[in-house]
Amino acid sequence: MRIDVHAHLWSRPYLDLLERFGNTVTGVHRGLGAGPTEQELEARFALMASAGIDLQVLSATPASPHFADQADAVQAARVVNDEYAELVRRFPDRFMAFASLPFPHTDAALVELDRALGELGMPGAAVTTSVLGRSLTDPAFLPVYAELDRRAAVLYVHPAGAGAHSSLIGPTMTWEIGAPIEDTVAITHLIQAGIPSRFPRLKIVTSHLGGALPMLLERLDRQYAWEAPDTPEKPSVAARRMWFDTVGHNHTPALRAAAESLGADRLLLGTDFPYQAGEAFREAVTYVQRSGLPDQDINAVLDTTAAELLERPKP
Repeated sequence: MRIDVHAHLWSRPYLDLLERFGNTVTGVHRGLGAGPTEQELEARFALMASAGIDLQVLSATPASPHFADQADAVQAARVVNDEYAELVRRFPDRFMAFASLPFPHTDAALVELDRALGELGMPGAAVTTSVLGRSLTDPAFLPVYAELDRRAAVLYVHPAGAGAHSSLIGPTMTWEIGAPIEDTVAITHLIQAGIPSRFPRLKIVTSHLGGALPMLLERLDRQYAWEAPDTPEKPSVAARRMWFDTVGHNHTPALRAAAESLGADRLLLGTDFPYQAGEAFREAVTYVQRSGLPDQDINAVLDTTAAELLERPKP
């Protein structure tokens, strides 16, 4: 089964709700054909068929229900999770979905996680690379990782679109440069905090080939001992406990670097729909096929690894 692990869908009511609660950047997600209307779904399914993709795993990131006000966060999380659950019910052969959690409110996130993974049957949760400026390794979030670990569930990590909270990444570089930097920083935080080894059943999946990680992994291995001596294991070992989607914008050298640095067995097909649509969507598959990787690796990346990783949890 060919599964796309990096795909988005947002309804207009959900985006309107985020705006009412103070999210001022929902405009970048509108008008892209990524809604749940019959017309949009018909076009999406036709595009999936043209790329040979059987199923997409939906995530609301970066339009996540992360708000300082707990009631707002909880309401938004329940809305989008219910919307996704209904879509999966209607189209079980087309969609799975990652849960959205009302971060940074840990107790509320645990309640919604239990509902989403138990009652709604989702395979894991999606979170942004930082939460309202807080690292994913904030101790307050550890109980959520512990629960995902107990269930052997997925934590899907996607850029927040916050420019890595750097004033040097302006609005013209938020997604071109900021997103892969956010991927790289978040993964390194997780490695330095020992999250992959501390929660060995937690299936951490990150976006965009791990950002710059494939190019930096040897550097991390050589320098962590003096710069981050509390890192519990060699960064390259920790990195290979995680998985990485193949969104590489048709750049085969980047894909090969990820396969050689991280292992082809840690790569999962991603398209980043709707931000890669039309021919770019199909290229998300064809660039893997023409990457020069061994045939067995290509087959695993496109058709087997994700299906094994995303086994639906039992209620």
